[in-house]
Amino acid sequence: MKLITTTAALALLAVSGPALAQSQPAQSGGLVTHQPKLSSDAAKAILDLQTAVSKNDSASIPAKIAAAKAAAKTPDDRYAIGIMELKAANATKDQAGLAAGLQDMLNSGSVKPEEQIGLYDALAQTYTNLKQSDKAVDAYQHLLQLEPNSVDAVAGLAEARIAAGQAAAALPLLQQGIKMQEAGGQKAPEAWYKRAVSVAYDAQSPMALDLAREWVSAYPSADSWRNAIAIYRNLSHPDVEGTLDLLRLMQATGSMSTAGDYALFAESSADQMNYNEAQAVIDAGIAAHTVDASNPQFRDIISGLKSKPKATAADLEAALKMSPTATNALRIGDRYYGMGDYAKAAAVYRQVLGQPGVDADVANLHLGMALARAGDKAGATAALNAVGGTRAAIAKFWLTYVQLHA
Repeated sequence: MKLITTTAALALLAVSGPALAQSQPAQSGGLVTHQPKLSSDAAKAILDLQTAVSKNDSASIPAKIAAAKAAAKTPDDRYAIGIMELKAANATKDQAGLAAGLQDMLNSGSVKPEEQIGLYDALAQTYTNLKQSDKAVDAYQHLLQLEPNSVDAVAGLAEARIAAGQAAAALPLLQQGIKMQEAGGQKAPEAWYKRAVSVAYDAQSPMALDLAREWVSAYPSADSWRNAIAIYRNLSHPDVEGTLDLLRLMQATGSMSTAGDYALFAESSADQMNYNEAQAVIDAGIAAHTVDASNPQFRDIISGLKSKPKATAADLEAALKMSPTATNALRIGDRYYGMGDYAKAAAVYRQVLGQPGVDADVANLHLGMALARAGDKAGATAALNAVGGTRAAIAKFWLTYVQLHA
């Protein structure tokens, strides 16, 4: 039988992902401001501007802003003009005008320390609304300098980086935000993990694998396991045996949910001549009402399996007594695993470890898997930690399972 090569779908993760920071229009009423002292030279022009703003005289406001700026002599003059710009723009929901007013206030030289956080926060949100990502990044960076422990500012800066096409710079920020929330005694919302995984996956970053495991550890569910494993498969393209070991993990975590999962599992097991396991997978899919035995694809699989030999426990015991090669003994262990006799499988894997011709990484991985299913957390952890090479990443996923389940 051929391996089915269909790519697993990422059921929950849209590539763009949900934004963590939702921008709202800046409003002058929510900002902390002080009463500026106007210079005698600029007072008339600024008061004329104030009158136009209070009357919503939008036709004359631009000219009066220009006149007031020309007359301005002091930082307080420029600050007062910025306030008027902000009020005028807020009345007409003019995002560009809001940004100009906020920027003029910040550039005036009159801003008090207690006012800076609110102004930079509003400016960052406004530039986000305007889709001026580079300017939003700059504003959020200023905000974080003022509020280094603000999770909202970290989220905003991360989203601005993403919008600016700087995914590599956004990922550490997302991780930082998660850790900040954990340090504060609360678990970060699942949206943070999903966002980080989505950004890393979209960028085809190796960080996606670690982030996917962190997501599963924090929010273990059938959906998170399914997506985390799909991410690994899509990024790493494991061979048939690696794919099978990941499908076994999906089976252990209850994250097999589509007919394609069962078809791929059965085909992969049959490819390894583990026909007992392939048959058990098909039977489980039918029992779960996920596999339709009348479907042409499954009719072929079921028909093919009928003609294949199914080993019994007695058959496997007899085969072991015939002193098979270490490689064949390893496969006998896999047969025990496929039959659900995890203790016996583990005993066989232990026997072949270190023998010539046996891939120690595969043997340790399968030993760890069997011990995990048998509930031996310490033994499984030791075996899985011994896995190196191309199987190491798969072992890490199984280690996550052990930490959560075994």
